Amino acid sequence: MTFRGHINYIEEKCSKLIFSLSRSAKITWGLKREALKTVYTGGILPLLLYGAPVWKSVLNKFCYKAKLIRIQRLINLRIAKAYRTVSNEALCVINGIIPINIKIEETGKIYEITKGIGTQYDREMEMENWNHPATNVKIIEGYEDSSHPIQAFTDGSKNDLRVGAGITIFLDNSLTATLK
Repeated sequence: MTFRGHINYIEEKCSKLIFSLSRSAKITWGLKREALKTVYTGGILPLLLYGAPVWKSVLNKFCYKAKLIRIQRLINLRIAKAYRTVSNEALCVINGIIPINIKIEETGKIYEITKGIGTQYDREMEMENWNHPATNVKIIEGYEDSSHPIQAFTDGSKNDLRVGAGITIFLDNSLTATLK
């Protein structure tokens, strides 16, 4: 089977499943949002991601990418129980679903990492190996006779009348600008 045949097969199979679900997922009655989302993550998403690390390069062609986005849009409309005029990106945000093209790239990256292909990414570290924040913080205290051209102060340290914050900029030896 070619990539074109595979994408067409996926589109046909998922579309049949979605349209059969749409009979039981109407706006005011039928399957609820959580049930439809479970059907998507457990039934439709695995069909879309099957063999994705092999054919993920096909997403560079707009026609294949558009077919996959169309399938995700169909189920997103059913999950959100939204009008057809809502954009695909908005549907993904409303439903909390990652767009299919990003999900396919993610699946490919995970495959490459597990097989030792490509670059390594950060992995989770056990809590006992975390650095304690107190050991990494260095507090540097400033002094009045600092020669830096910019000084920042807080809590009214430069102001006797009220509490506030500000920045003093030394333009040259005689000029000073203070922002409060």
